[in-house]
Amino acid sequence: MYFEEKTQLHTLRDLLRFAVSRFNEAGLFFGHGSASAYDEAVYLILHSLYLPLDRLEPFLDARLTTTELEHVLSIIERRATERIPAAYLTKEAWLGDFNFYVDERVIVPRSFIAELLREQLVPWIDEPDDIHSALDLCTGSGCLAVLLAHAFENARIDAADISDEALQVAKKNVGNYDLAHRINLIQSDLFGELADSRYDLIISNPPYVSTASMAALPEEYRHEPRTALASGEDGLDATLAILREAASHLTEQGVLIVEIGHNRDMLEQVFPQTPFTWLETSAGDEYVFLLKRDQLPAFQS
Repeated sequence: MYFEEKTQLHTLRDLLRFAVSRFNEAGLFFGHGSASAYDEAVYLILHSLYLPLDRLEPFLDARLTTTELEHVLSIIERRATERIPAAYLTKEAWLGDFNFYVDERVIVPRSFIAELLREQLVPWIDEPDDIHSALDLCTGSGCLAVLLAHAFENARIDAADISDEALQVAKKNVGNYDLAHRINLIQSDLFGELADSRYDLIISNPPYVSTASMAALPEEYRHEPRTALASGEDGLDATLAILREAASHLTEQGVLIVEIGHNRDMLEQVFPQTPFTWLETSAGDEYVFLLKRDQLPAFQS
């Protein structure tokens, strides 16, 4: 344990330096909201001290009380030794300006679809006000459903997930944004419990990690629900099931948007004639595709 160092740590600046060193020493992986040991240390320290997350500089030379120091050091040590994602330690995750409650019942929110929803999916959705029904399939924490509700104010939204535990988290987030009157949470294995419901827009960030990639995941990811990550040998099981059934749940001019991780090449090999539109995100145009209802691939009965 590292509590013996506390007598030599006095200011937030001291603590920040120590945390960065500790995280680098531990060889942590940063893929759940922070890009580096420094970013993660800043976030965890400011959050643990109930300070504004965007105001580090004014507090760098502030001295910590013994209680504060012990509390922050315990968080730093848990992150370093147990390799728990920071979001599970703080019980929060951010997508842009939106804050969500998270715990180990759901994966830590991270989706390129969130970026696209900030712009109301322009130019692929001509008139956002004309979206009257939308579905967030594999909703998890409900974060994308909440963003859907803000992006398309005329839409009623269904948010479906196979996990009842995940839906409990989603219910909390929907309630935190006062959206229970617009977002309907449904326990469903993909489209299984959605009957004949049809939507102007379907979005999904489904499981898409292959068997080989699951075996190679950093330890941080092993704290997340496996069922929300793994999707068969090639990572396409959930995506193929969505493509097979989506036409039956889209309106005539409906649009399907799916995030698939690093599986673009494989998906295009399976459907060489399908005119996928690959949407530009902060990481490139390989991760999210769009199909209109009449562009969906045909499946043999």
